[in-house]
Amino acid sequence: MIRRPIVWSIAGTDSGGGAGLAADLRSADAFGVHLCPVVAAVTAQHSRAVTRVEPVSPDLLEAQLAALEDDMPPQAIKTGLLGSADAVATVARWVDRLRQRAPVALVVDPVHAASTGAVFADDATARAYRDLLLPRASLLTPNRREAAWLLGQAAAGGPRPVPQQARALREAGASAVCITGGDSADLDGQVLDWLDSPHAAGWLASARIDTPHVHGTGCTFATAAACALALGFVAADALVLAKMATSQALRCGAAAGQGAGPVRAQPGFGNDAALLPRLSWGEQPLFTAAKMPSVSRPLGLYALVDSAQRVRQVLEAGVGTVQLRIKAPVASAELREALHTSILAARAAGALLFINDHWQLALELGADGVHLGQEDLLALADSERAMLAASGLAVGISSHSLWELCRARSLAPRYVACGPVWPTATKAMPWRPQGLENLAWWCAMAGVPVVAIGGILDPALAEAAAACGADGVCVVRALGDSPALTVPLFQRALEHARGAPAAKPPELPLPSLGE
Repeated sequence: MIRRPIVWSIAGTDSGGGAGLAADLRSADAFGVHLCPVVAAVTAQHSRAVTRVEPVSPDLLEAQLAALEDDMPPQAIKTGLLGSADAVATVARWVDRLRQRAPVALVVDPVHAASTGAVFADDATARAYRDLLLPRASLLTPNRREAAWLLGQAAAGGPRPVPQQARALREAGASAVCITGGDSADLDGQVLDWLDSPHAAGWLASARIDTPHVHGTGCTFATAAACALALGFVAADALVLAKMATSQALRCGAAAGQGAGPVRAQPGFGNDAALLPRLSWGEQPLFTAAKMPSVSRPLGLYALVDSAQRVRQVLEAGVGTVQLRIKAPVASAELREALHTSILAARAAGALLFINDHWQLALELGADGVHLGQEDLLALADSERAMLAASGLAVGISSHSLWELCRARSLAPRYVACGPVWPTATKAMPWRPQGLENLAWWCAMAGVPVVAIGGILDPALAEAAAACGADGVCVVRALGDSPALTVPLFQRALEHARGAPAAKPPELPLPSLGE
């Protein structure tokens, strides 16, 4: 029997059952994670107001943590309403103690005030957060008012821009920061959260859910992120899942009293493609206005080659989709000739040709499409990415993680590559193999055609990838020296897979990167 990961939530009660530990328990259930509710403060509240807040004594908080230490040690801890500087100090001490035994992620939701206006933390508590919790935080999830409070920016002059706030909070010690924007102005109906982590930074955007029932949104989001960290996701991916879970919880919110009702996190959010957010490439929240492209035919067998000669060879063998990737330094005239020759050959064969990297030259020469890695796209200026999106080129984008998938989607690509599906020696990379489970999840969730790539060495593996719903299956070495002999074998395998129902995706993807 597989034991569920354990998350401790050290937070406040809500007598109205909306926020605090009540919301945290619902969020953990949605992830299939066991949550231990540790009471740091007791509140008397209903749906319209908080009437009293009483922190528990340091001894009682200590006793709760000690009771759990050996029997139910956590993979992650989430803090909510702590209520006092003494409680903050107790949590910091326990995080250090637990980390001497095993890694423990710490998600800090710095609850400062209720949406009804009640203030939960004084200046001494703010200092304790800055001095004790930020340097220990794996992830900090303030809203914009809380970020300004932690940085002491509530005075005249107002807070700095959100990306600057996040950088300042990371400089103060937090490993990753997400400043949420649910209580701030929209951008074209999108809720924007600013993500700043070791792996990615940008605006995480999803459609605003039009509902008055928002009680417990911040608690749900922070706990969802802690659950994802406990499941092994890095912070950037954990925040993608947290945003999905919170959007679904807002959808399911309902009145319980006369005021704003609680959000209601529940299982199933991980299979709803409409909940997958987009991630910007930079500080400007620019998302292409273009719709996801209409697709005339499947990409099918997708050959990745490194020369114009090899392009002609695979085209003659009947391959319908080809990527030309010339990585070795070559003279510009030689590169231009290779691309031009390949474009003409693909056009004559009625095949699709994607040029790797050299998008401006591909556009000049009239190529059908280009393929770009995430690093290549990140190196472009916002104006260049906008030019690429408006160029008419079909764009394929690599993706290896949830945040990369969300970032790729923001450019409305012709396809997204998911990989490596299996271990590959073709390219050194830090990513774990995605496996068929993640490939099936990508295919169900991406909203655009998916190309499977990595470790596809024989027709049986190609068939398994296609059975997951992959629109294209990329083969690098497996076509061998005689594509005329191997291509028919791969094509028959893909045709066989097309006749079967697509594999059912898992409820949640698996982590593709370790810390």
